[in-house]
Amino acid sequence: MCEIIFRFGGSIDKFMGDSIMALFGLTEQKKDDLERAIACSVEMQRAMLEINSENSKQGYPRLFMGIGINTGAVVAGHLGSELHHEYTVIGDEVNLASRIEAYSLRGQILLSDRSRTLADDYIEVGEPNQVLVKGKQVPVTLYELLSTSRPRYLEVPRVESRRSPRIEVDFPISFQPLKDKAVSAQSYAGRAIDLSYNGLQAHLPIKLQLLSDIRITLYTSLMSEQSSHIYAKILDCEKQQDSWLSRIEFTGIDDAGQAAIKTYIDQAVGRR
Repeated sequence: MCEIIFRFGGSIDKFMGDSIMALFGLTEQKKDDLERAIACSVEMQRAMLEINSENSKQGYPRLFMGIGINTGAVVAGHLGSELHHEYTVIGDEVNLASRIEAYSLRGQILLSDRSRTLADDYIEVGEPNQVLVKGKQVPVTLYELLSTSRPRYLEVPRVESRRSPRIEVDFPISFQPLKDKAVSAQSYAGRAIDLSYNGLQAHLPIKLQLLSDIRITLYTSLMSEQSSHIYAKILDCEKQQDSWLSRIEFTGIDDAGQAAIKTYIDQAVGRR
């Protein structure tokens, strides 16, 4: 990923856990800064196809990456103290870029409304999606990048959230919403009605914000106690009579849990 960023003229500000913060137009602003940032993001997602192809050959799990892009004015400089300082950027636009990335699903590239407007002549995007982000009083509009025509035509690889069989189930679950990446102490009960390798549908007692994060506990014999906790995102939430029918995508599950779900589904499909 670093090689791709440098190839498109970007600079790496820092590594944050499993994230990379990249900047375009930091020391010298150019007219095509956003154009190169967008093309870079597509190439990074295309590179994930090669990584996952090799992972499959080696028997390793697939990896997924989400990318958020924002455009705006920032404060840049050497920040810190005599003991430690670094050249970096700060400001509301930096924070917004981080919030946008947090809403990205597997393989997605999300653009802020400003980035989408500035690049409107050469990109294709999906339907707008309004979300509430920390630090903003009003909803922020996000756009999923589908393709760009500069500097050449590049299409974002499509990663389906349910690339697997899907079976009907009926078992209880509990879930806890996440706030600022911390698991809430409040737990709610729901009921799963269908299951795939990468997600499930469930009736939940409350409405959850689109693309919000939760931690799920599956109460079923297919999961061990160690692998019952799964992190997931809410893809949609539809009001039913006395519940909210929610489509949920897994975003964090250990190998044992993933293998148990696959075995459970494969056996159910084999009995049809």
